[in-house]
Amino acid sequence: MSGRPFARRLSAVTAFTGLVLAASFTLAVPASAHVEVESKGASALAENVTLDFNAETESDKAGIARLEVVLPEGIEPADITYEDGPAGWKLTATDRGYSVGGPAVAAGEDVAYAVTVRQLPDAESVAFKTLQTYSDGRVDRWIELEEPAGGGHGSLAPILELAPAEPGAKPLSPTPSPEPATETPSSPAEETDTATDSAESSAADTEDEGTNTLAIVAVVVIAVACVGGGAWWFRRRSGAGTS
Repeated sequence: MSGRPFARRLSAVTAFTGLVLAASFTLAVPASAHVEVESKGASALAENVTLDFNAETESDKAGIARLEVVLPEGIEPADITYEDGPAGWKLTATDRGYSVGGPAVAAGEDVAYAVTVRQLPDAESVAFKTLQTYSDGRVDRWIELEEPAGGGHGSLAPILELAPAEPGAKPLSPTPSPEPATETPSSPAEETDTATDSAESSAADTEDEGTNTLAIVAVVVIAVACVGGGAWWFRRRSGAGTS
């Protein structure tokens, strides 16, 4: 009789332990998600290197819609070219790096995309801190450079290890940043020339108008004088004939 209660207690403890382990495993699955970066044979100062990123999801309710990357020192936004990614996604340069985004992928799906770097820096490794945004506004921050103390879950940034530079490899000259197209303002000299031309044109028009007015007045005066003179001459001849 005494063995049965013990067996029941042992069975209950075993079942409880199983539930705890199952719950722990379920909670641990999202924590294993992360963002990775890979590149075959990447080395310091290597040129035109393709980087493959894979961003794992931590949400089963919303899809990944945007990934913003903070570039490491030695790589400028103008050095990045977009190669491939989810349908409809595009790359946009930012002040500190770039972002790729577009229509959100289906909930529960990871995102893979690739970019090409003009040249990798002269370093042993490079980190690409990433902000992962979901369609519901949630943001996962993969920005830590070291594992957290105590073995807790840390949002580590994707880090790419680099082999030593090849013999003779040298840094390229910086890529010029594209400037937004704007209308070229007129210089003071151009504005002065324009104003002078306008003033001269106006003065010429005024002079022409004055000349035309004087000509008309002169014609009228001559016509009046002729008519008056003719009338005087006619009256004089008429008077002479009568006498």
